[in-house]
Amino acid sequence: MSLSTPTLETTRLRLRPFDDTDADDLFALHSNAHVLRYWDAPAWNDRSRAEKFIIASHQKAEEATGVRLAVERITGGAIIGWCSLHGWNPDFRSASLGCCYTDTAWGHGYATEAARGLLQWAFDTLNLNRVQAEVDTRNVVSARVLGKLGFVLEGTLREDCIVNGEVSDSWVYGLIRREWKFTDYPAARP
Repeated sequence: MSLSTPTLETTRLRLRPFDDTDADDLFALHSNAHVLRYWDAPAWNDRSRAEKFIIASHQKAEEATGVRLAVERITGGAIIGWCSLHGWNPDFRSASLGCCYTDTAWGHGYATEAARGLLQWAFDTLNLNRVQAEVDTRNVVSARVLGKLGFVLEGTLREDCIVNGEVSDSWVYGLIRREWKFTDYPAARP
């Protein structure tokens, strides 16, 4: 079984499958240590990691474990990051949300807009009941984005990862289908 990777449009953004031409932009994003300062993996120093990331993105869909989409502005077409649903479990109707954006995209509402579009698709098309997200407890900006989307803080995973050599806690957020306010969010257009 495979999962169809959608192309979605929101007011300002296009969420689409990755292609080979995205490798340079993807490498620039993931080689920026400032962008990845709350990640449990170091910044990339080898461009081949971008190519492997793109292949893995396609494999997620082929294996029906999730989707990972490039996020670009509709005007200009520049990739500003990516967002994903991973760990898709059709039996439990659940998945986890993830994302990464260039620092030049921060503060413009793009992460919230892209996630709204992806969540709308996930609830409508995948018939999800629950979406989970984890965020480093120091990353209050990402936590704020999850709050805007209706996610509820459910707990703290104490010392669950090591980020840049430092033991770190993570917050766990959950969004339940019945709490998702469809009318509050602009629908993504397939």
